[in-house]
Amino acid sequence: MAPAMEAVVPGQKKKINWSNIGVGAVMNMFEVTTLGQPLEVLKTQMASNRAQTMGQAFSTVWSRGGVYGFYQGLIPWAWIEASTKGAVLLFTAAEVSQVAANNGISPASAGLLGGMAGGVAQAYATMGFCTCMKTAEITRHKQAAAGVKPPGTWAVFMDIYRREGLAGINKGVNAVALRQMTNWGSRMGFARLAEQTIRKARGKAEGERLGPLDRIAASSIGGALGCWNQPIEVVRVEMQSMAKGTASANRPAKLTVLNTLKYIYTENGIKGLYRGVSPRIGLGIWQTVCMVSLADYVREWLK
Repeated sequence: MAPAMEAVVPGQKKKINWSNIGVGAVMNMFEVTTLGQPLEVLKTQMASNRAQTMGQAFSTVWSRGGVYGFYQGLIPWAWIEASTKGAVLLFTAAEVSQVAANNGISPASAGLLGGMAGGVAQAYATMGFCTCMKTAEITRHKQAAAGVKPPGTWAVFMDIYRREGLAGINKGVNAVALRQMTNWGSRMGFARLAEQTIRKARGKAEGERLGPLDRIAASSIGGALGCWNQPIEVVRVEMQSMAKGTASANRPAKLTVLNTLKYIYTENGIKGLYRGVSPRIGLGIWQTVCMVSLADYVREWLK
């Protein structure tokens, strides 16, 4: 399932498949422009407003312009991020998982290693500033609720850059990298494992292709189980939130992954660390279906 691996020919040097860059960019753009961004906005709203229920979060987002409210941050940040991170993810994951498979590692473990490598690569190469700006775009509306007129997107960008430089624009990138490493390692590893289990249940031989519904089922399992790391995502949202004026007095002035985790746990308990997990499960399933199952079909069509 994730990503598809070619047969190994002893003594033959594997060629780098550059088409994975284009496939990754296109599929990630498709993912975020359809269901991805609305689920991302809802998840971020709940993670940054941990007292809200899903219904209250939905109403809050809807109050920002109806359907339009669910696409906050899509242009330009989500599009920039999607087109670049998808390319890096699919290319890196495919190359690493292929090397792992060539060295006798099982498909599930190869998928795990490929996903982890792809997740880390996309976080540090492309996602830091885009994820920061998407979160700023979504959470700055908390300032409006407090009676302060929120600045425009580019004004936010320039203000952060003037005050904190590139470090400020990439704030929370370590949390993003940790999230992406565990995200895609889990998603691709579990998807591979699910594929193997389904193949055995169907009585299919190793390497025999599964049908569309079985592929989607395996990706859905991988996407859902990959959400075990929700506390990392809540920490990431808190670190990148622009709503400092509405935060608790106990919020650390200089946020790190560990002190942010401690702050959220102190303020909201264990439930606070899992706020937004329901929409994130939906997001994880959709992302994995797009970047694994559908991407496999596109790559097979290009061959």
